[in-house]
Amino acid sequence: MAEIKEYLTTGAGTEGSLLIEKKIYDTLIEAVQKKLVGRALAAIYIGPDGIPGSSVDVDTVDPDSMAVIRVAEGAAVPIETVGYSSSNFKPAKYGVRPLITKEMQEDAKWDLIAHNIMVAGKEMAENEDSLIITALDSAANTVTGGATVTIANITRAMQYLEDSDYAPTDLVVGPEVANDLRNIDTFVEADKLGSREMLESGFIGRLYGMTVHLISANIITTTTAYVLDKSHAFVIAEKRPVTIEQYDDATHDLSGVVVTQRITVGALRTSAIAKITST
Repeated sequence: MAEIKEYLTTGAGTEGSLLIEKKIYDTLIEAVQKKLVGRALAAIYIGPDGIPGSSVDVDTVDPDSMAVIRVAEGAAVPIETVGYSSSNFKPAKYGVRPLITKEMQEDAKWDLIAHNIMVAGKEMAENEDSLIITALDSAANTVTGGATVTIANITRAMQYLEDSDYAPTDLVVGPEVANDLRNIDTFVEADKLGSREMLESGFIGRLYGMTVHLISANIITTTTAYVLDKSHAFVIAEKRPVTIEQYDDATHDLSGVVVTQRITVGALRTSAIAKITST
């Protein structure tokens, strides 16, 4: 038997169908911006003009390689010369190639080529940060903490640098280490810290004279931290900056871009870096 409806309800239609209009929000919601280390902590940045070939050598003076010796009367003065070392940095190529059909470009609501270029740029920055963390992992000394990072772990890492005459300037932490810091009463209670910074902002920008950097868990191991002297810690050598080249694949009716970069990051002096780990 045929059913006769005397009135229509929302149950008679679905979103985007003939009966019910579907509205698409006219702003594309981007992915959250990750917290990065960035190039500001590099001891040396060498750009394309500084790398005429495929790699670059950085020469360093060996610490304490010359000694002054007490000489007896009439004895020969000992020969002492400064020691030197050289490190080679060879940039590697990294890239990504977004490719979109002409039909999708014609029909899409957004400028997909432009948006893919923007996201590719962010991904290249995150890749560069991963290279920085890999360089920091070559730290000469590691402080192994327990379930949480403690004040003693931080100060011991600082001492490792000071034992080699470096000055701890920066503390790079993952989210779990940042949580450990938030739970240390010395950094929370105003009568101990001398301010309400942790309570008001949820983060302390400086500890023991070091600038604190909170880095995304997608970049750094969340239970890890690094104490470093940014004047001596690592080098960035970039042969080719992030470069974008647009091209068309006429055979398949596609358009795309090639995004590339030639870069490497390496430790300059491993004793200027101390790593802190927790479980």
